[in-house]
Amino acid sequence: AEYMGERQKAEVAKRVALADVVITTALIPGRAAPVLVTEDMVKAMKPGSVIVDLAAPQGGNCPLTEPGKTVVKHGVTLIGETNVPALVGADASALYARNLLDFLKLVISKEGTLNIDLEDDIVAACLMTQSGEVKRK
Repeated sequence: AEYMGERQKAEVAKRVALADVVITTALIPGRAAPVLVTEDMVKAMKPGSVIVDLAAPQGGNCPLTEPGKTVVKHGVTLIGETNVPALVGADASALYARNLLDFLKLVISKEGTLNIDLEDDIVAACLMTQSGEVKRK
């Protein structure tokens, strides 16, 4: 908030108070992250609200952010993860693997044989060819 004008700070404060989730990302190269969400703004948020502070590695855009931790302050959860991209990649990979496994369970029997059930909407929608005939392009 140190580099924002008073009107801008007031507008940000109004919007933060109404938000269920606030995601901050502001960084200035070579400097600590600027404060965008003050402690007073956090106090004005609804209990159960969440702030995801992506600037946590450089100190955070909220002074209550604790880099590398998820904490609750004034009833608001502050997420200060310092390597969010690494977390998202693992979650995306796990989700993809789970979806693939669930699909394979639809087309492979417990005995390990291929079982193409055309009555199953998912299997039918994924079928590209059958008996040499292209079903979908």
